[in-house]
Amino acid sequence: MKTVTFFRGDGIGPEISDSVFAIFKAAHVPVAFDVYDVGAAEYERNGKLVPDAAFASFERTKVLLKSPITTPIGKGFRSLNVLMRKKYDLYANIRPAKSNPAVVTPFPNTDIVTFRENTEDLYAGVEEKISDDEMHSIKIITRQKSERICRAAFDFARKNGRKKVTCVHKANIMKLSDGLFLRVFEAVAKDYPDIISDNMIVDACCMNLVLDPTRFDVLVMENLYGDIVSDLTSGLIGGVGLMPSANLGSDMAMFEAVHGSAPDIAGKGIANPTAFLWSACLMLDHIGLKEYGDLIRSAVANVMNAGTATTPDIGGTGTTTTYTDAIIQEIKRLAAMAA
Repeated sequence: MKTVTFFRGDGIGPEISDSVFAIFKAAHVPVAFDVYDVGAAEYERNGKLVPDAAFASFERTKVLLKSPITTPIGKGFRSLNVLMRKKYDLYANIRPAKSNPAVVTPFPNTDIVTFRENTEDLYAGVEEKISDDEMHSIKIITRQKSERICRAAFDFARKNGRKKVTCVHKANIMKLSDGLFLRVFEAVAKDYPDIISDNMIVDACCMNLVLDPTRFDVLVMENLYGDIVSDLTSGLIGGVGLMPSANLGSDMAMFEAVHGSAPDIAGKGIANPTAFLWSACLMLDHIGLKEYGDLIRSAVANVMNAGTATTPDIGGTGTTTTYTDAIIQEIKRLAAMAA
């Protein structure tokens, strides 16, 4: 039995957490969750976004499944995601966007994986107040961190039979910082002659993504561009409710849905747990339990194809609970067929 640390967040976090717990139980996944409440409510109670015991658990288990947490805009505590990525050097944020036939979009053949450098760029949070009327934010790009995210993207492409890696940048304007990232990418690409490599300016990339996403395969980029572009790719497949992610370091890993805590729909019973559930499946792949992840993915796909039990954001009339129940019934059916 593998123990995994679990952060139960706020907003819709508790609802989609309960969905994952129920589905894992139905699939008999050999994982024990070490669960901690984190987020705004914990901050109000104890003055800490994350209890010390929760950090200690992650340091012990090395694997974290984290549900969404609200981050105040322009005030209050910093993003927990930024904190976790910096504290544990979770440098590779991997966000796969793949079309699902059950969700009709103008882009039915999208299959793109974004590699986002996770620890520097403007998200390093190095800011300076010059005066009440002038603020500076410092963009930090280093050779070492650029190289490791580029190698991670090429290694993934080679391991998974991907054909091309595209570097996304703005080196035409930021000739020093983005220029360094691009030069490092080009140097790393020489070590992977079996993989096609090219590069594209970020604004042109966004335009081409909505013109023809099939021209892209694996994308690698700095932190800010990765945040924006990966949300765009989620729109190509039907929205952030369908987008999982992994945050990988050298020996620790955090898995989470790309979307936020959606406080506007919290408690209404319509939260879509799919992205979080697929993030949990990525976690299962990571810890050597891929067969359980594949079972859950198959069940989700079948329920989505049936349509009616899914949540309203992807065309169904179901609730979080009825969608979860339908997935559980499909898991049982698939397991019975395999027995």
